[in-house]
Amino acid sequence: MLAIRSGIPALGAALYVAATLWGGAGPLAAQTVPPPAQMLGVDPEYHVNPGDDLDVLVWGEDRLQRMVRVLPDGTFTFPLAGQIQAAHHTVREISAQISANIAPNYRQAPPDVTVAVHEPSGMRFYVMGKVRTPGGFSSGRAVNVVQALSMAGGLADFADVKHAIILRQTAQGQVIERLRLAEVLKGARGVDQGELPAPLPILGVGDVLVVP
Repeated sequence: MLAIRSGIPALGAALYVAATLWGGAGPLAAQTVPPPAQMLGVDPEYHVNPGDDLDVLVWGEDRLQRMVRVLPDGTFTFPLAGQIQAAHHTVREISAQISANIAPNYRQAPPDVTVAVHEPSGMRFYVMGKVRTPGGFSSGRAVNVVQALSMAGGLADFADVKHAIILRQTAQGQVIERLRLAEVLKGARGVDQGELPAPLPILGVGDVLVVP
């Protein structure tokens, strides 16, 4: 039973009840709940991977607030939105997909949709060979080879960075990518001031950085 505040005139109360009941039977009436200025999470430009857990929040809709896991095929399903292609998209792009898919269920503009990476378990790479702490690492943002070395504790003694490689995971299988790290790791002694001749390679899901 709906409770009506005494300060609302009778006609206004009747219209309020009618609108509420009609909204429950037909298309959803969007509720305006202002989202916070910023939600905690990983880099907003992080590209989602299979295995990642995402927090999805449709503002003002308690039944549309949940955590989902991206399936191996890169998708997940969400109420009213159906199947969402998530892999290789940013959370901003995923939010736009969900918003567009749920829009037909609302008489007016759909409520704001926020997607955040809860656990970036899909973004896992490996650093092996002559580093101080070899192993697997997870990150919520793109990681280049120098950052990966830092996460692995840096180079160990007698590391041969001139022959470091990346074992890349591709749809066709593993491929080898040779690196030119020696100049960068020498600092100002190895590179000139200004832009790098080529950007540092970024590690992808399942990639292995090997330092002999």
